[in-house]
Amino acid sequence: MPAALRLIHPAPAAAVVALSAALAVILTRQAGQPIDWRVALIVLSVAGSQVATGAFNDWADRRRDAGVRPEKPIPAGELTASTAVAIGLVGLLTQLLSSAVLGPLPLLLGGIAVGAALVYDLALSRTPLSVLPYVVSFGLLPAWIATGIGVPVGRVVGAMLLVAPFAAAAHLANALRDFPLDSAGSSRNLAQLLGRARSQWLAVGLTLLVGLGVAAAFAVDDRLPPVSALLGGIGLTAVAIGATGARRLWPAMLVAAVCWTIAWALATGG
Repeated sequence: MPAALRLIHPAPAAAVVALSAALAVILTRQAGQPIDWRVALIVLSVAGSQVATGAFNDWADRRRDAGVRPEKPIPAGELTASTAVAIGLVGLLTQLLSSAVLGPLPLLLGGIAVGAALVYDLALSRTPLSVLPYVVSFGLLPAWIATGIGVPVGRVVGAMLLVAPFAAAAHLANALRDFPLDSAGSSRNLAQLLGRARSQWLAVGLTLLVGLGVAAAFAVDDRLPPVSALLGGIGLTAVAIGATGARRLWPAMLVAAVCWTIAWALATGG
C-alpha cells in the first residue's frame, strides 16, 4: 500500500466516509430532495477531515513511532515529516472549503469536529482525556451532515445521543490495538488506565448497549423494517466476533458503525 495512503489510516477513514455518504444519501432521499452537489460536498468535507486527522496523527506520533512502530511511513523514511504536514493541510483545507460552500453552520460544526480530532492528535491521545475528542467529533457528525445537505438538525438528534457511548467504545477498541506499544511508550490514555481486559469488555458492553437497545426500542414501537433488522444483525454479529480478541474488535466496530448508521436512518425515516 502506498505510504501516503497508509499515512491517513485508510480503514477507519473509509468507514467514516462510507457511513457519512450513506447517511447523507438516505436523509436526502427521505426529505424528498435530489442527490446533488450538497451531498457530494459534505462527503468530500468529511473525507478531508479524515485525511487531516490521520496525517497529523502520524506526524504527532513520529518520534514515538520511531521506537515502537518503525514500519510506519514517517519513521520508515517513506515520507518526510513535512510531507505528512502538507498532506494534513490539504485535507484540512478540503474540509473547511467544502463546508464553507455549504454554509456557516456546516462550517462551524465541521470545524469543531475536525478541531477536536486535531486536539486528540496533538495533545490528548496519550492522556486520560483521550476519549473526549472522539465523543465530540463523532457526536457532531450527524448534525454536520444534516446541516450540510439542508435537513433539519432535529432529524438526527437521536443519532447524536446514541453516538456518545459508541464513540467511547470505538476509542477503547482503537486503543486496544496498540495497547502494548502505548504501554511501552508510557501512554496514559483511558485504555491504559482501565487495563486491557476492562477496556475490551467496556468497549463491547457499550457497543452492545447501543445496538441491542436501539433494536429493542424500534421493535417495540414496530419501526424495525426488514432491511434495518438485517443490517442490525450484521453489525451485532461483527461485534460478537470482535469480542473474541482485541485485534478483531476495531474492524468489527467499523462494520457495526456503517451497518447501524444505515439501519437507524432507514428505521427513523417514516
